[in-house]
Amino acid sequence: MATTLEQNTLEAQPREAGTKNQARRVRREGKIPGVVYGAGKDALSVSVDPRHVLRILRSDSGHNTIFDLALSGGERTKAMIVDWQYEPIKGHLLHIDLKRIAMDKALRVSVPVMLQGVPLGVRTEGGILEQMLREVEIECLPGDIPSHIDVDVSELTFGKVLRVSDLPHNEKLKFLSDANQPVAHVTSVKEEVVATPEAVAAEAGAVPAEPEVIKKGKAETEGEGEAAAAEKPEKTEKKAEKKEKK
Repeated sequence: MATTLEQNTLEAQPREAGTKNQARRVRREGKIPGVVYGAGKDALSVSVDPRHVLRILRSDSGHNTIFDLALSGGERTKAMIVDWQYEPIKGHLLHIDLKRIAMDKALRVSVPVMLQGVPLGVRTEGGILEQMLREVEIECLPGDIPSHIDVDVSELTFGKVLRVSDLPHNEKLKFLSDANQPVAHVTSVKEEVVATPEAVAAEAGAVPAEPEVIKKGKAETEGEGEAAAAEKPEKTEKKAEKKEKK
């Protein structure tokens, strides 16, 4: 478990807070607006270089990185990134929240779970490895935050589930995630049902059933034809009566 404590320094300059115009002005100058808070001190509005922020976010420890925050005026403190916002279209950083860190006080953080090895159920039983939990929540001192938690899954077989309780534990880390929560297991490959050419041809040549409405219409037509045929003898008898009178 590699720790996130790195010798990075992020410089920040105080700025006026409150207006969108002021935030736009900061961005036009090539910086991004941010806020620093924590350690029992008042929140401070700052501007920082987005390139340095991205360097931290893209590092191995990511947003869990503990770094030196150098503020104009001489203040220097340990800090970490707790929130950040991207512009949705171009992906530029828009804003960042920084928190002062006391190195002697425990923090709650989420760290990635990295699976190592090829499971036995994949090698010999034709299964696939499925990871259900990719981060776990832990509590520890800032200097003990791991960049990720590695777990060996090479002995994982069908029917066996890797749980949070199976992850590597030590006295420095307190796991806050549910101990019974599944992390990974080996599952079978789902078979895709492919229609045969015969089945496709049979389906294409099938004659659709005649709608009930059409059948009903035909029945009514046939009934009308029978009624018309029954009326014809009556008309013939009336013509005969007229001839006799003449």
